[in-house]
Amino acid sequence: MAILMSLDPMALLRSMPGAFAQGLVWGLMALGVYITFRLLDFADLTVDGSLATGGAVAVMLIRGGMNPWSALIFAFIAGMAAGFVTGMLHTALGIPGILAGILTQISLYSVNLNIMGRSNQAVSVDKYPLVISLRYISDSTGTRIQVFTTSILFCVVTVAILYWYFGTEQGHAIRATGCNQQMARAQGISTNFHTVLALMLSNGLVGLSGGLYAQFQGAADVNMGRGAIVIGLAAVIIGEVVFGKLCAGKHFAFAYTLLSVIAGAIIYYIVMNIVLWLKLPSDDLKLFSAIIVAVFLAIPYLKTRYKGKERAHG
Repeated sequence: MAILMSLDPMALLRSMPGAFAQGLVWGLMALGVYITFRLLDFADLTVDGSLATGGAVAVMLIRGGMNPWSALIFAFIAGMAAGFVTGMLHTALGIPGILAGILTQISLYSVNLNIMGRSNQAVSVDKYPLVISLRYISDSTGTRIQVFTTSILFCVVTVAILYWYFGTEQGHAIRATGCNQQMARAQGISTNFHTVLALMLSNGLVGLSGGLYAQFQGAADVNMGRGAIVIGLAAVIIGEVVFGKLCAGKHFAFAYTLLSVIAGAIIYYIVMNIVLWLKLPSDDLKLFSAIIVAVFLAIPYLKTRYKGKERAHG
């Protein structure tokens, strides 16, 4: 009771802009997870490493004098390279997908250390004109609006490009590969090529998110991607559970689904913010993350089971 009385609602309200902005940044990573998890039906664990790779590449290039916007392009390319390695381990060497992702993820830890020269590197907003920064949110209203405008436009443009791409012949080939590989091969689709391509695109988005997140928090760290796959899955599942019915049957259903993934990431970080506001142990955040994912994963199953029982009794 004493803990509840000590809670400050205004403190929670003040922290919400940061949670919203962080959700937008991680929403790009969640889009990458959606491509492998839902479209390709591939359990890719590379993301825990490729997110940190994107952040490391972006930060080191910015420190070297590159424009922060241009550094994001190379973060995307670095993520694609990580996805390419996972894809080749799986398709060319026959290593199971989940193990291929783990191998790439482990190797990226050393790669990221070599890129940065040490376990972390800072990039100060006072010295560099970063694309987004947590500092901007705590500054004036004008800079706060600028951060949200930049982040929202970034997400909307990314969704628009993905919507266009997966409407092309190559995009449909990726979706066919994930849906039924044998049928896709019967139609003359090179499933190995499109698997590698999808993994490259997915991890490219994850690397891009890592580059943005490193700028947002003002540093890149070798451990910044730890648990990223859980956050990505949480965003995908939350988006499907909360907005699934709104997306179904619409003309732009796929675009709505992609936007719902980003919305899922925002909801996830808002929930995490509330957990911290309730003064629950911060050491247990990973546990709370796993519980949130488990709850949202179970909701569709429990709803189906409950409706089945209703029909049986009806």
